[in-house]
Amino acid sequence: MIASLRRGEYTRWFSHIDWFLFCSALALSLAGLITMRPLAGDADIFFERQMFWIAISVGVFFVTSIPEYSLLRRTSVVSALYMSIIVLLGFVFVVGAVVKGAQSRFDLGFFAIQPADPAKLILIIVLAKYFARRHIEIAHIKHILVSGLYAFLMCGLVFLQPDFGSAIIIAAIWFGMVLVAGISWRHLSALVIAALLCLGVLWQYGFADYQKQRILTFLHPLADIQGAGYNAYQSMIAIGSGELLGKGIGQGSQSKLRFLPEYHTDFIFAAYAEEWGYVGVVILCGLYAVVVIRTLMGAARGPDNFAMLFGAGVAIMYTTHFIVHIGMNVGLLPVTGTTTPFMSYGGSHLVTEFAGIGILMGLLRASRAANRYDSSDLIVGR
Repeated sequence: MIASLRRGEYTRWFSHIDWFLFCSALALSLAGLITMRPLAGDADIFFERQMFWIAISVGVFFVTSIPEYSLLRRTSVVSALYMSIIVLLGFVFVVGAVVKGAQSRFDLGFFAIQPADPAKLILIIVLAKYFARRHIEIAHIKHILVSGLYAFLMCGLVFLQPDFGSAIIIAAIWFGMVLVAGISWRHLSALVIAALLCLGVLWQYGFADYQKQRILTFLHPLADIQGAGYNAYQSMIAIGSGELLGKGIGQGSQSKLRFLPEYHTDFIFAAYAEEWGYVGVVILCGLYAVVVIRTLMGAARGPDNFAMLFGAGVAIMYTTHFIVHIGMNVGLLPVTGTTTPFMSYGGSHLVTEFAGIGILMGLLRASRAANRYDSSDLIVGR
C-alpha cells in the first residue's frame, strides 16, 4: 500500500517530465565537466565548482517542473519580473565586479551572479505573455515596436556592460519569437533594413575599439595571430588536431597546457573537439538536436499560446547560443564571449538553462491535467 502511494506521488509530480530532454541536457553538462577535468594530480577550481553547479541546476530543474505557472499568465507578475531584472541590470553598473573589462556580474565571494543570463529567460516570459494575448493582431506594426522596446531596453543595458555576446542572444530571442508569433514579410524587410542601419551607427559610434578589432579579425583571422586573432587561431588548431577520434579525455594539449585561453567557457567546444574528435562532435551535435527538437515538441503540446510561445523562445535561446558559440570556435563568427548551453563553465547560465526546460515541463502539467479531465468526462458520458 505504501509503495503504491509512493508510486502515485511520483506519477503526480514527475510523470509529465520529458526524460529524453532532461537526460540529453544532463549529458551535455557532463560532457562539459569531463572536458574541464584537469591533468592527473592537478587541482582545478573550475572542475570542482562545476560539479556543484550541475547538482544545483538539476535540483532547480525538478523544482521548477512542479508548478503549473498560472501566475506567469498574470500581467502584474510578468511586469514585476521584467522591472526587477531591469533594475538588476542597471544596478550592476553601480556595484558590479569588473572582469576582463566587462562590468556584468555581482561577485558574492564563492560565486558570482550574471543577471544577463536570467534576463534572457525573463524576456522569453515577457514576450510569450505579450504575443499570447495579441497573436491575432501581431501583423500590426505597433505590437512589433512595443515588443521590440522591451527587448531593446534589456539589450542596451547588457551591451553597455559591455557584453556583446549576450546582447546578440537577447536580440535573436526577440527576433525569433516575433517570427514565430507571425510577422509579415513587409515588416520583416523593414526590420532588416533598420538593423543594418543600426549596425552602421554602432560601428561608427557604439562599438569599442576591441569589438571592432574582433570583427576585423573575423574577416581576416590570420592577419594578427599573435594579437587579436590569437584566440580564434588556437581554437581552430585545437579542433583540427582532434581529427577523427580525438586525443583522448584529458589529453588535449591546446587546452590543458593553456595555449587555448578560456577553454572552460568561451572555447569549450574547441577543447571538447580536441579530446573527442569528429565522432565526439557528431554525438554532441546530436544531443543538442535532441534538446532543441524535444523542447519544440513540448511547445507544440502546450495547453495555450503562452506555453507554446515560451517553449519556442527557449528553443530559440538554446539554438542561438549554440550557433554563435560554435561559429566563433570554428572561425565563422567573431569572438563574442558566448557560452554554449549546458556545457560551458558557470552557474548563472547553467541554472537558467535548466530552469527554462523545467518551467516548460511545469507548463505541460496543465495540458496533461486537461487531458485527464477530458478523458474522465468521456468515461462517465458527460
